[in-house]
Amino acid sequence: MTSPARTPAGPGAARWWRDAVIYQVYVRSFADGDGDGVGDLPGIRARLPHLAELGVDAVWLTPFYTSPQADGGYDVADYRSVDPRFGTLADAEQLIAAAHRSGIRVIVDVVPNHTSEQHEWFRAALAGGPERDLYHFRPGRGADGRLPPNDWESVFGGPAWSRTADGSWYLHLFAPEQPDLNWENPAVHAEFDSILRFWLDRGVDGFRVDVAHGMVKAAGMPDIGAREQARMIGSQVLPFFDQDAVHLIHRGWRRLLDSYEGERIGVAEAWAPSAERLALYVRPDELHQAFNFQFLTCPWDAAAMRAVVDSSLRATGSVGAPTTWVLSNHDVVRHRTRYGGGDGARGLRRARAAALLMLALPGSAYLYQGEELGLPEVADLPDEVRQDPSFFRTDGQDGLRDGCRVPIPWEADGPSYGFGSGGSWLPQPEQWSRLSVAAQRGTAGSTLELYRRALALRRELPGLGDGEMEWVSGGAADGLLDFVRPGFRCTLNTGPEPVELSSPGSLLLASAEVEDDGSTVVLAAESCAWWEI
Repeated sequence: MTSPARTPAGPGAARWWRDAVIYQVYVRSFADGDGDGVGDLPGIRARLPHLAELGVDAVWLTPFYTSPQADGGYDVADYRSVDPRFGTLADAEQLIAAAHRSGIRVIVDVVPNHTSEQHEWFRAALAGGPERDLYHFRPGRGADGRLPPNDWESVFGGPAWSRTADGSWYLHLFAPEQPDLNWENPAVHAEFDSILRFWLDRGVDGFRVDVAHGMVKAAGMPDIGAREQARMIGSQVLPFFDQDAVHLIHRGWRRLLDSYEGERIGVAEAWAPSAERLALYVRPDELHQAFNFQFLTCPWDAAAMRAVVDSSLRATGSVGAPTTWVLSNHDVVRHRTRYGGGDGARGLRRARAAALLMLALPGSAYLYQGEELGLPEVADLPDEVRQDPSFFRTDGQDGLRDGCRVPIPWEADGPSYGFGSGGSWLPQPEQWSRLSVAAQRGTAGSTLELYRRALALRRELPGLGDGEMEWVSGGAADGLLDFVRPGFRCTLNTGPEPVELSSPGSLLLASAEVEDDGSTVVLAAESCAWWEI
């Protein structure tokens, strides 16, 4: 079992996750080591120096397990093996060891709500074996059972049920290739305990739990009585998500994680209808962190941002847990594009400012690969290259997740801007040459150097990371967010015009140029600044 060579110093060392900066790697799109156009584990290992220079504390890897790739690897056929397109089990072990030598912890995905249709359990279930009780098989309704058992809809669009050759139906809250597991069966619990131990024994530092709000379905699986159910997720109570009994599963996993040395953690990808419901996932005997999707989905509005910050800190603080902050991930439009509303320059200004806001807030922050380069969403991909399953199903989500998964640029030229020698599985825009790591490294004012400096300051300043904050001004009606932490102040101007302030302190870092005459400062429009006080 390996462990990180470098661990945080001081009394917080045993609680590294409370203020960690964790970098998400979408494995297919980070770096290609074998030239087949698809990212892989050796490619990630070769690019670890970038992550070490950036200054992240941990890396989260999306699924690299054996999978037919019906949903980007979130349809797992074998949880204990590495898909050949990503490498081997030895590659995974070597990556974990190399990351630890670089002082970077490793978090991997676990997908417990569903398996692939190619999983040995589901193949046996379709053949009529006892494994059928490991999934949700039900008779249909109507004449000859031709209608689905209830009105539940797939997150990807269409019914959440598919009919088998024998006339029965099975539940899949996502793609038909992802049948939902039946967590009322003890064998499912035992299997996932074994899977977690398999990877913990290989040195991983934790798990990001996919659909952590899933697994448990309401008794009787009642109808919802409404359409467009995917739009209700995270805002309303649904009988297939955020059921109270799911917390029994997470408590069991917490006990398992605590049985290992080195503070192994669990991170919930949980959509809940309120910050208070989300906080239940991070009670002291449950998981360590939960993604803060309320912050991610918050519009560019000072009052809305302040309200989300307050409610997030209040909810997690009520259970003694840290808050997490995230702006982008592999499932949403990149925040530069979201914030820009069609204006790329405005989107970049806001994205840079939002990054400094996020990294100044108390708790832990998640970075999605490429955001440190200021990458925009690729919105004009040809239909024929898209691979997101939601794109091919009617009435589903936007079907635009491929746009945030385009392989990132490392070099300013070449067939894939340094991603790999064999091109890239999704086409990269020409303008990404000037956004590449090589083009931005060492360039004053670049987004990459902004992130590197921000993460360095976050390590250096005792007032950042975990802890408390206090608002300076009474409200956000003027478009300004202004708060202090020990020895530190953060000012964010969300408005379209510059704002003049009395000098907050000594300037540490800013997302745009700051005018400072010693007594007053002028914050540029849509910019954020850090001050030492």
